[in-house]
Amino acid sequence: MSKKKNRPLATCVRNSLKLYLKDLNGEAPADLYDIVISQVEKPLLEIIMRRAENNQCRAARMLGINRNTLRKKLRDHGLN
Repeated sequence: MSKKKNRPLATCVRNSLKLYLKDLNGEAPADLYDIVISQVEKPLLEIIMRRAENNQCRAARMLGINRNTLRKKLRDHGLN
């Protein structure tokens, strides 16, 4: 995949982070990495599982992760 196709997603994340930090009104963010990952990961999993017609093997291939890792992430996000 070319970098050009990744730009819209990166732009959305960048803009959302700027707004999030602005809303903190100068307060230092805490656990920002975990917040971002959890906010991005769940919708990613939902969309890919729909696209893969709930086939975990196919979804894992699309994501480039092991099926057991996918199963754990689905369970962690209450998507199983």
